[in-house]
Amino acid sequence: MPADDRQKNARETLDTLNDLSQLLQTGLDKQTLSICVGMLEAGANPDTLAAVIKELRKEKD
Repeated sequence: MPADDRQKNARETLDTLNDLSQLLQTGLDKQTLSICVGMLEAGANPDTLAAVIKELRKEKD
C-alpha cells in the first residue's frame, strides 16, 4: 500500500476514534487518542494504559 494511502487510512481511523471518543464522552482529545494508539501499537497493555489515564485524571482534579 502506498504511503499516501496509509496516511489517509490512519487519518480516517483517528477521525473515527475521535468521533467515538466524543460520543462516549471520554474526555480524550485527538492528540491524546493518537498518543494512546501509538502506545498500543508499540505493545502497551490496554488495561494498564487505561489505569494510568484514570490515575492522571484523579491527580489533575
